[in-house]
Amino acid sequence: HVQLVESGGGSVQTGGSLRLSCAPSGLSVSDSSMAWFRQSPGKEPGAVAAIRRDDLTAYTDSVKGQFTVSKDNAMNTLYLQMDSLKPEDSAMYYCAADRYCTGRGHLLLLAEYTEWGQGTQVTV
Repeated sequence: HVQLVESGGGSVQTGGSLRLSCAPSGLSVSDSSMAWFRQSPGKEPGAVAAIRRDDLTAYTDSVKGQFTVSKDNAMNTLYLQMDSLKPEDSAMYYCAADRYCTGRGHLLLLAEYTEWGQGTQVTV
């Protein structure tokens, strides 16, 4: 049974930083593609960033240079460092994982991910 647990969300002022964490159980970040998605009220969920098992990363254009996705295989944890936060970054952030998503062009596709966390709220 796979479980993804996000943490690190909260309220921050414009220009501030937050680091989100995702700690999976029943799944290894070293052996999976991992991603962050976000959803604001009334909007469709959208990709934020992803990292493949070989550490290849992908970002949606709006967060390039602002957010950094990383993982610690030893700690089995996924991270999202978010800097220079803006009000439009406010959303529920979800961690997602899939053992079989490997294509570079697929890393930011919501439909590719089979495991999801409950989300952590970020308010700017």
